[in-house]
Amino acid sequence: MHHFFAEPSDIRDRDILIRGQDFLHIRDVLRMRPGEVISVSDGVTDREYRCHIERIGEDTVCCRLDFIKEAGVELPVQVSLYQCLPKGDKMELILQKAVELGVHEVIPVRSARSVVKLSGDKAEAKVSRWERIAEAAAKQSRRSQVPAVREVTDFSEAVRQAALMDCALIPYELSDGFSQTREVIGGLKEGERIAVFIGPEGGFSEAEIQEAAEHGIKPVSLGKRILRTETAALVFLSWLVWRFEFS
Repeated sequence: MHHFFAEPSDIRDRDILIRGQDFLHIRDVLRMRPGEVISVSDGVTDREYRCHIERIGEDTVCCRLDFIKEAGVELPVQVSLYQCLPKGDKMELILQKAVELGVHEVIPVRSARSVVKLSGDKAEAKVSRWERIAEAAAKQSRRSQVPAVREVTDFSEAVRQAALMDCALIPYELSDGFSQTREVIGGLKEGERIAVFIGPEGGFSEAEIQEAAEHGIKPVSLGKRILRTETAALVFLSWLVWRFEFS
């Protein structure tokens, strides 16, 4: 079953309207027809609207609601991923998989050892592409919300933002042991806002770790092995999935 998003204002009792890129995808790519069943989310609530297509107009797909399912697909904590800019197209992979695992938002970060330096129009173009990737991943994984991809941010500003959250962590290869990580994850509560920083290929500088610590961001370990930047965030998010959905 195909999954799409509609504006909350376009969900009116039993009538649901789909516009924009999703409309074009239904009409021109999938070539769907009246009577076909789809699922729709409003991008705000954790609900899934099961409906069938009634009519495909010139710029709108008109659907009729069959029933509402309380989806329950969103993590009960809001995870903000502060991902330092990696090389090549690794950010696309990280975004796609992080969305599948339930991330709330992704903030690309310029750090001291980031090889990629994005700013101005180039940064805006990248963020626009990443937003499309996040939306596609949210549809594929039947998320009820599309995670936001924020503008590229300097490390110092990212640290100031993260310090305002309920819990902020920075995995660091020189952190002592795994017991603190286990304790922190075990102590998380539903409804909390969690920030996690993931370094670039060269890791964080000592000055960055010190700056983060001064803002109350805790260095933690991700285990005995050194993980690639495209692996680290996915490991952490997987632990949260286990913590809140399987334990």
